[in-house]
Amino acid sequence: MTQPAVRTPSRAYVVWLIGLLAYAVAIFHRASLGVAGVEAQERFSAGASAISLFLVLQLAVYAGLQVPVGVLLDRFGSRRMIVAGAATMAVGQLVLALASDVPTAVAARVLVGAGDAMTFISVLRLVPLWFPGRTVPVVTQLTGILGQVGQIVAAYPLVALLHTAGWTPTFLGAAGVGVLVGVLVLVALRDAPPGTPPPTVADMAAVRANLAAAWREPGTRIGLYTHLVTQFSGTVFVLLWGYPFLTVGQGLTPGTAAGLLTLLVLVGMAFGPVLGRLVGRWPLRRSNLVFGILTVTATIWTVVLLWPGRAPLWLLVVLVVVLGTNGPGSMIGFDYARTENPVERSGSATGFVNVGGFVASLCTVLAIGFVLDAMTPGGSTDYSLDAFRAAFAVQYVFWAIGLFGVLTHRRHLRARMARDGVVMVPLVTAVSARLRGTSAYARPAEPPATAEPPAAAEPER
Repeated sequence: MTQPAVRTPSRAYVVWLIGLLAYAVAIFHRASLGVAGVEAQERFSAGASAISLFLVLQLAVYAGLQVPVGVLLDRFGSRRMIVAGAATMAVGQLVLALASDVPTAVAARVLVGAGDAMTFISVLRLVPLWFPGRTVPVVTQLTGILGQVGQIVAAYPLVALLHTAGWTPTFLGAAGVGVLVGVLVLVALRDAPPGTPPPTVADMAAVRANLAAAWREPGTRIGLYTHLVTQFSGTVFVLLWGYPFLTVGQGLTPGTAAGLLTLLVLVGMAFGPVLGRLVGRWPLRRSNLVFGILTVTATIWTVVLLWPGRAPLWLLVVLVVVLGTNGPGSMIGFDYARTENPVERSGSATGFVNVGGFVASLCTVLAIGFVLDAMTPGGSTDYSLDAFRAAFAVQYVFWAIGLFGVLTHRRHLRARMARDGVVMVPLVTAVSARLRGTSAYARPAEPPATAEPPAAAEPER
């Protein structure tokens, strides 16, 4: 029997929008130096390699702090962590505004990476506390997608201000935006609806036990490998190597390359809500969606890398459309962490998951750069198409690692589910049942003879 829909309170949307604004501002801070790369080289008298180091260190700090931030999130809640993140990023932008040398600028970006690390998983933690179960995957997808508005603000208004007002006023303004968002969160955001018990303040022994329990949970680990295997290819393409691959390797004009990168973002924005609805409707089949995204991504890259000569424009369009599914696909990892862990350790589990994709992205960025330099004599940046082909082939290593991890921990998760009395039916049977309207996903394992027949619907997660 279909359960009546649970109405979402209007206050939930207010809280979510405030959290979403904080995340969009974090993305704005994250992208602010990347769009000012030329000005940064001039201000700090630094080469491209030094500016690239800023990105690598920022990603490393972001990834390295995910688990500690997750532990703090479980202890102190989203509101305090988002405020701390906004304040830390504001200080980082203030330091960058006044910096005149590379070491100071590096310290500023480390602060931005640290504050950024506190924001996303804190906003995600708000969603299941304020929204009913079936809407959570959709709202989670929308959070990841709409937060990218911060990237657009960095690419256009910030660049325009940089060219008119100069370096120091621009980054002082960015710091001011961070302060304003922190004040708004402090005043108007609440961790949970009224009446929800506050998080228990645990001692260090309990924190360590909680962290260990989150890691032992197969749902956390399949979430980590899901995030890893789906996220890194699109992230690396957008953050650093996609533009030179399209312009230098494939010979596209800068305008065409920029248009393709914009298309990638738009595809992600359109695909995310669709994927969120699929996850909410088929929560026990999430891994099939992951395998589909991985298969299509690896296949299109194989076609592009093996194409004789430069790839035609239509094929590159297909490539960026497929890569646009990677970001939404990685959000499935957070859904695993949410549904397979109790709320008191959801922050720790989400932190573990978020490590996967960013560590893979960081390693891939470095590996691609290493291969390009190794195949290009004299330190030139005029990379050949063959050099790009060899460099982007390193992705297969991380796809293999991620696929092995998803398969391994899916088996562990399903074994745990079987012990809890749930046995998966074949996918064809589940699809046929859905089409008939019976929604039979799973059946209990050897129910007692006296028990009533269980409901056939998939459990709402």
